[in-house]
Amino acid sequence: MSNSEFEKKLPLRTIFSTLAGSIREYSKYVKVTPVLVIAEVIIECIIPFITAHLIDAIQLGRGLDVIGRYAAILIALALVSLLCGAGAGITCSIASAGFAKNLRHDMFANIQTFSFSNIDRFSTSSLVTRLTTDTNNVQQAFMMLIRMAIRSPLMIIFAIVMAFMTGGPMAVIYVFVSILLGVGLFGIAIGVMPIFHRIFKKYDALNDSVEENVSGIRVVKSYVREDYEKQKFNVASEAIYHDFLHVERILALNGPIMTVCVDIVYTFVVYFGSRAIVTSAGQAMQVGQMSALITYGFSMLMSLMMLSMVFVMITMADESSRRICSVLMEESDLKNPEHPLMDVPDGSVDFDHVSFSYSADAEREALEDITLHVKSGEVIGVIGSTGSSKSTLIQLISRLYDATEGSVKVGGHDVREYDLDTLRNQVAVVLQKNVLFSGTIKDNLRWGDPDATDEELVEACKLAQADEFIQLMPDKYDTYIEQGGTNVSGGQKQRLCIARALLKKPKILILDDSTSAVDTKTDKLIRAGFRSYIPETTKFIIAQRTSSVEDADRIIVLDDGHIDAFDTPENLLRTNEIYRDIYLTQNKASHDEKLEELDAEGDAAADAAADGKEVEQHD
Repeated sequence: MSNSEFEKKLPLRTIFSTLAGSIREYSKYVKVTPVLVIAEVIIECIIPFITAHLIDAIQLGRGLDVIGRYAAILIALALVSLLCGAGAGITCSIASAGFAKNLRHDMFANIQTFSFSNIDRFSTSSLVTRLTTDTNNVQQAFMMLIRMAIRSPLMIIFAIVMAFMTGGPMAVIYVFVSILLGVGLFGIAIGVMPIFHRIFKKYDALNDSVEENVSGIRVVKSYVREDYEKQKFNVASEAIYHDFLHVERILALNGPIMTVCVDIVYTFVVYFGSRAIVTSAGQAMQVGQMSALITYGFSMLMSLMMLSMVFVMITMADESSRRICSVLMEESDLKNPEHPLMDVPDGSVDFDHVSFSYSADAEREALEDITLHVKSGEVIGVIGSTGSSKSTLIQLISRLYDATEGSVKVGGHDVREYDLDTLRNQVAVVLQKNVLFSGTIKDNLRWGDPDATDEELVEACKLAQADEFIQLMPDKYDTYIEQGGTNVSGGQKQRLCIARALLKKPKILILDDSTSAVDTKTDKLIRAGFRSYIPETTKFIIAQRTSSVEDADRIIVLDDGHIDAFDTPENLLRTNEIYRDIYLTQNKASHDEKLEELDAEGDAAADAAADGKEVEQHD
């Protein structure tokens, strides 16, 4: 089931219970706010009633003591109402802001548990939208739910009740107008619902355009594609603009409908109220009563207007809340076993008839029937054409994905038997796309070992051939790295990432084409450092150039998800066509010389063996 289908089928009870889990420590503010709102509404409904008596007392020429008493009561009520309203505003703001904070935290924390396959189901831009725009929509709706959604219905009910108590049968007009206005406003709100469903999909497309452009800005500029990218962004932005314009045009009908209803109420009350006062000489109705009746009418109509806006906001938040719940309810495809192993014995790796596909619907498998056995401490090269699934192969070792069929073993145990953190702490991976985070060089290096001393940092950087350029920087190891490592070159970034991996001192080290941006001399020095610094560590080196794996113990040659060969570099050069073609392409001049050198070495070894045999026979 796709994410969008899952989101549509989520029942409201599940949505409410999932989101309610993020309220936590702010629940007391959520409970206090409605109490303060109810008190505010009751007092606001009492004030017009007292005001009517005050007006009537003034009209009848009562003494200052009576008028003063009414005035004192009104002032006291107004102050209490003000305090309740202000208190509700404060507690509501704290509750909604805290709820949004927890919601973002819970989503982000759950995203951190996702496997690569989980992340593949959500685009990065969509996750950003859910953490920002969607969370903001839910926060606004939550604020309205605990305040306006309680205040507005109560005010409508109390206003109508007080209107009947004050104006008698004349209050029927309020029931009629409230139904008329309610139908109109809620009809408008329902009309905008499907548009909001479309808008959030387009927000994802807009964010996707921004993220792609910013991350690939160097490519955009080098190919002079700024105008194309601006046009692409404008298309996404224009689509959102037209949808919001349509929404605003529909919502703009609120004003005219509200004005018509206010005019109806005002005209009706003033006409029939004035007539009742004049014809009955103040017996059927007094001026104060008519004033209170008008006040209740305005309060009721304004509450209906606010209730319709609450409904619109909740409609917007419904789509957002479903998208948020989809992230919160997503469970990682990779889970710890019930009793996980907490220690990796050694760096041996075994693939036993392993097949893998990225999804159940995939037309072909990325890896098919892979079987290989690697001893602890070996240096294993991995080579093959683009798309031969080299990266996929090594991602199964650290359990970034799980094999579809067969088993992958590390240290003699299936990787699914290990605690995930334990396994990944012993399998250091320098991925093809090197990533540095904002912070100092020291901060980035200590991702490998939070407790590493400055001396250990320097040692790891020397082995990774990074110390030399770090020493030339103004603040050396305290130099600030911009987000994504934009202020260092590709080769420098690679060497820092390798140093970071070395600090883990893992049982297995995987370099996924991680020296492609450095020259062959530096590459050779880095590999020499591996042998001296972590000799017992099993090393997998994925490379495009044969010089990066020429001193490997054995090399895996992959072809379209299959192992075409697994042997020493010397034997592959003699027997494997794929490896020989790659080697020949990169070393045209030295190919024959290399073969002659290998043949000479083989002849010398054979002669030595023969001489040794003759000596034995002579003895």
